[in-house]
Amino acid sequence: MSPYTWRKSSYSGNAANCVYVRNDRDGTLRLRESDAPDTVLATNRTTFDTFIRAAKAGKLDRLIS
Repeated sequence: MSPYTWRKSSYSGNAANCVYVRNDRDGTLRLRESDAPDTVLATNRTTFDTFIRAAKAGKLDRLIS
């Protein structure tokens, strides 16, 4: 892993299950969860923005049931 700084989501608060994010110089967006810090998801900003918009619009809700 590169020495880039991970930032904790402001929605995580003081909880133990925190989401961390970092932006690499090449434009890669990396995400990890505090319970499994060695597992890192990598994507780009466009794909991540599309995912967040779909989640906010409820387009992924059917995956839960």
